[in-house]
Amino acid sequence: MINREDMLELTRRMTPKRTSIDRIAGGYMDGEGYIDGSFNTNFLNLSTKEKEKNLALAKTVPFSKTNEELKEYSFSPADEKPGSVWQLLMAMRECGLKNDALNETFYEIVGEHYRATGDYAVFVFHGTYDVPLKAADKESLWESEEVYEYLICTISPLAGEYEPGAPECGFLFPSFSDRSTDIHRVAVFDADPARPHTEMIHKILMRKE
Repeated sequence: MINREDMLELTRRMTPKRTSIDRIAGGYMDGEGYIDGSFNTNFLNLSTKEKEKNLALAKTVPFSKTNEELKEYSFSPADEKPGSVWQLLMAMRECGLKNDALNETFYEIVGEHYRATGDYAVFVFHGTYDVPLKAADKESLWESEEVYEYLICTISPLAGEYEPGAPECGFLFPSFSDRSTDIHRVAVFDADPARPHTEMIHKILMRKE
């Protein structure tokens, strides 16, 4: 089960002045899943308006209803073998999204399996959060306990030319559990839990046929 307080701790750092996100990359996909265009930029170089707009997208995932719209799934040892999407995400995280070839491989995997009803955007955010130590009374001691390095992915139908609408699916990887990194789990977001994008788990992230 996901602890709501863990997710709120992350979202509190998702403001233009306090953001822990340092890079954003994305692919614009046509309805058949082919890449129509892509970008990759330093998040801190964006204007305040652009930061606000993109942070609103990223925040959708951890700020969603925990254990309803946002659920955790475990990777099995087979899911983490060489050539897996888990390995790809680990590499994208390690390089801070600076490798376009890795990013485009991920967009292609999404395009191959995602059930889309039209053109859409796949955005990936990279961030690092210095997790502060907390005293017994839960007050922050301002000393870093560990650095949580993460990716947030959002998939949104296009609301205009190269303009993503509200995310309908996405994930947070690795999971942030008990204020710590869990590389063997992923938190998957579905805007409509009654009609989930099950392909995100079984075809894209864990690739089960």
